Amino acid sequence: MIDDLWYKNAVIYCLDVSSFMDTTGDGVGDFQGLARRLDYLAGLGVTCLWLLPFQPTPDRDNGYDISDYYGVNSPHGTLGDFVEFTHEARVRGIRVIMDLVINHTSDRHAWFQQARADESSRYRDFYVWSKKKPRDANRGMVFPGVQKTTWTYDEKARAYYFHRFYDFQPDLDTSNPALQEELRKVMGFWLELGVDGFRVDALPFVIQNKRPDQGGGQRYEYLRDLREFLQWRTGDAVLLAEANITPDKDLSYFGDDGDRMHMMFNFQVNQNLFYALATTDVRPLTRALERTRVQAPTAQWAHFLRNNDELDLGRLTEAQRQRVFAAFGPDKDMQLYQRGIRRRLAPMLGGDQRRLEMAYSLMFTLPGTPVIRYGDEIGMGDDLSLPEREGARTAMQWSSAANGGFTLAKRSRVPVIADGPFGYAKVNVADQRRQPNSLLNWTERMIRMRKECPEIGWGTWRVLNAGVPGVLAMRYDWRGNALLAVHNLSAEAREATIRLTDLPGQPLINLLCEDHSRGDRRGTYKLELPPYGYGWYRVGSLTDLQTREPR
Repeated sequence: MIDDLWYKNAVIYCLDVSSFMDTTGDGVGDFQGLARRLDYLAGLGVTCLWLLPFQPTPDRDNGYDISDYYGVNSPHGTLGDFVEFTHEARVRGIRVIMDLVINHTSDRHAWFQQARADESSRYRDFYVWSKKKPRDANRGMVFPGVQKTTWTYDEKARAYYFHRFYDFQPDLDTSNPALQEELRKVMGFWLELGVDGFRVDALPFVIQNKRPDQGGGQRYEYLRDLREFLQWRTGDAVLLAEANITPDKDLSYFGDDGDRMHMMFNFQVNQNLFYALATTDVRPLTRALERTRVQAPTAQWAHFLRNNDELDLGRLTEAQRQRVFAAFGPDKDMQLYQRGIRRRLAPMLGGDQRRLEMAYSLMFTLPGTPVIRYGDEIGMGDDLSLPEREGARTAMQWSSAANGGFTLAKRSRVPVIADGPFGYAKVNVADQRRQPNSLLNWTERMIRMRKECPEIGWGTWRVLNAGVPGVLAMRYDWRGNALLAVHNLSAEAREATIRLTDLPGQPLINLLCEDHSRGDRRGTYKLELPPYGYGWYRVGSLTDLQTREPR
């Protein structure tokens, strides 16, 4: 059992080493560059970095086609650079988690090359094979419209191999004990080099019975195996699961006693949050929050707005999905895989800083741990001329210098947004540092406030009736403290009526501005919210506020 639940009040920042900062002048980001930017991240208030794949790769899928689990992709530096980076992060109080991509490898991986060359090789059973093409070979594709099948014939192996993703990413058979032992070695290796846990990629597929003779189903017991190995090696390391599942499966992943995954991304809430932003109807979002309520004290949701992939809307109804498409991705070129939107958040919201601030404030106050993607803090845009998901994976924009200050190379090997309202001349860190009301400085203030409100990560919560459409009000209680977060998703001003009948006459202290409201004797409060307005309120006296210490 983990003793230090540090992730309960963490602020996680996701980045791709390749697109963050280049110091060698080759046009690709590296660990030396990331180490140089640690002071920036520490100043922003980040407490945990989540690194996208950085291991050797042919790089046909943003690094998720790994060809060697034990190295660093040469443009990013060396293992020595990685260790120096984790040391420098630890000095600044920043933990590091990395992607654990164990559903599949690259077809260039030595395991797969030996498996296809020799049917008697021990590596043959690391993958999933069939002499005949299964009847359901066109079902279950992750990338419909781009992917054609999940079974591909290999001439050298004289058999079909299974791949849930692209054909250059053959799936591993994680039911194989010998492979499980190898994967434990991979985890142990990176733990020894300083990582504090793993974001487990595509977890529902990892635990799926994939061979045609297994009859399908999930092997949930493997989740406990991963957890036990992790806690045995490093007591306070964590597992963050990527699992876009329905609420009835949540406990299967967290474990009844919280003994499987420490954290999971809440895709249900994420998708319904975008429906709420598109329609100002908070009722489906409220239902998603209630359906995903967790009881295990060690379990925690990770909340996000956008990530490195498309905005997946597959859990919404068709009518709901079309409403979100109409609001945020009306052109077919903005949509992807028949289910999602491939844009960054800032252009989706028209660059409206009021709306961006409200959306991020809402994300920060959802019950769980917030996850920010690199560039979110300055409102970076996208380049839809790039294929599939690459449009939202452009280089970090540090300044108005050439290539956005990302690299000194004449030409960046990572796409850079140079033109338009989201080009680096108009959206960059250096300029926003000098602007007191910039999105960057607002984000820093909000992160500081979020860290001072442990009620959100630790406390019990409930949704309150705000008495007006388009307003979400949430109350948190923890160790005798009460916190209220109210958000107006509407473009019109609203007056919310909040009832706290157990705290009659107590003042509401707005933590974000000078607005100290007091309710009537029955505990009824009237809150004036401007268009896209929001407020974080502590319930109690100013003296109480000054003497309370966050955990």
